[in-house]
Amino acid sequence: MLELSKKILKKVSFDKLLFQKELKKALKWITDAEEAKMFKEYCIKEFYHLHPTIIKKTFAL
Repeated sequence: MLELSKKILKKVSFDKLLFQKELKKALKWITDAEEAKMFKEYCIKEFYHLHPTIIKKTFAL
C-alpha cells in the first residue's frame, strides 16, 4: 500500500486540494507504524517544497 500511495501522490502533486485529499486517504490505509514513519519521511523529502502547509498540518510538524 505504501508504494501505491507514493505513486498516487506523485501523480496528483500538481493540484493542492487533490494532493491533500489523497494524502489523508493514504494515511488511513497505512496501518503499520514503521510504514507510517517511512511514508512521513518520504512525503517531507518529496513534497515539502511543493506543499509545505499541507505537510506541516497533516504530520503536525
